[in-house]
Amino acid sequence: MISLLISFAVLIIGFFVYGKVTEKIFSPDDRPTPAIAINDGVDCVPMKTWKAFLVQLLNIAGTGPIFGALMGAVFGPVVFLWIVFGSILGGAVHDYMSGMISSRHEGASIAELSGTYLGKAAKWVMRVFSVVLLVLCGTVFVTSPAGLLDKLTPDWMNGTFWAVVILVYYLLATLLPIDKLIGKLYPIFGVLLIVMAAAVIGGIIFSGGKYTIPEISLQNLHPNGTPIWPYMFITVACGAVSGFHATQSPMIAKCIKSEKEGRKIFYGAMISESIIALVWAAAGVSFYGTTQLLNEALANGASNVVYEISTGVLGVFGGVLAVAGVIVCPITSGDTAFRSARLILAETFKLNQKKIKNRLLITIPLLVAGGLLTWFAIVNDNGFQTIWRYFSWSNQTLAMIALWVATAYLLKKGKYRFGSLLTAFPAAFMTAVSLTYILMAQEGFRLNQTVSYT
Repeated sequence: MISLLISFAVLIIGFFVYGKVTEKIFSPDDRPTPAIAINDGVDCVPMKTWKAFLVQLLNIAGTGPIFGALMGAVFGPVVFLWIVFGSILGGAVHDYMSGMISSRHEGASIAELSGTYLGKAAKWVMRVFSVVLLVLCGTVFVTSPAGLLDKLTPDWMNGTFWAVVILVYYLLATLLPIDKLIGKLYPIFGVLLIVMAAAVIGGIIFSGGKYTIPEISLQNLHPNGTPIWPYMFITVACGAVSGFHATQSPMIAKCIKSEKEGRKIFYGAMISESIIALVWAAAGVSFYGTTQLLNEALANGASNVVYEISTGVLGVFGGVLAVAGVIVCPITSGDTAFRSARLILAETFKLNQKKIKNRLLITIPLLVAGGLLTWFAIVNDNGFQTIWRYFSWSNQTLAMIALWVATAYLLKKGKYRFGSLLTAFPAAFMTAVSLTYILMAQEGFRLNQTVSYT
């Protein structure tokens, strides 16, 4: 347990120390943000700092820091190291730069920023790549909460029923002005998410010795012998480094009232998400006792694992509350995934989003695609795992590209030229992760380990 407490402390120190280094290199100033300069009443709307932070946290903290952390815990407590240092040195820097660079370009998406700093070819690749990723994200964030709701409701309210309900909600959240639904509900849900994570870890720590959180070791404890590199770095996506966040930060970049709020909102939300990921990784390795038992439990679905941990640690009532927090988490990322996809396509086809007709023209096809993938995930035994693997790889590949965009920005526009190393190092690391994985993976080129590593 000492390792876990130190990990929490390092994340908090990282926010105050490395977060300030990141802020100094970017050099925020007093120029008007899109929320002030544009303020279109739909997407560019001023938000208070605390509210923007909670909305950003819920936007990025989808299924990833929960399911991904549990799957990563199968490798053992070594996963704590990736969550902590991946977040401080990579993920939080990635989120901050994605949001702040977007703010300086009228809230432009990561696809448009790629075109500006990496060329026209990169822009078109990223337009396609990011929309595909967002639809995959939206699908993941439909099937996982639908599975949990299925367990908490009468039999006639099955997974398909809840998937339809969630997709209808996504339609409203994607179409309505950001301050009408998202801006009002998310702060409440954000508090719920934080309280639920605290309840789970509190229940484990104060269990009277029933659960033991192991200390960090570099040993690979995966029962199937799956190598840590690169699989663990792909599996734990949103809790450490996540390209999905590069699609979400520009959304809140349209709502911040000052560039100087950026560190609290973007860097701070990523650190907070990593704390949540640590909670669930610790819960996974301690609740089941061994990685073998955790892996066997995950074979029956990550939703089952969340339900078992929540009810096992907190009892039926506390477990239902905890699961409610976990349900809110992915839903509030799924809706903004589709919203981000709408904004990227609107940029691409130059469709004014003040008109509801133009919003519907983009939103309906997106949700139809998400619905078809959700149906695939529900009717196939391994449907969710298949979609998750493709989501995870595309997620980390997008993070790699976003970090290279930030590096190019710092080289061209940065106050300190050496400051580009801040993003170049994690960009190079994520390039190695992403390429090695796709060479080795079953859904990739299936090359052997020696060739892939080389």
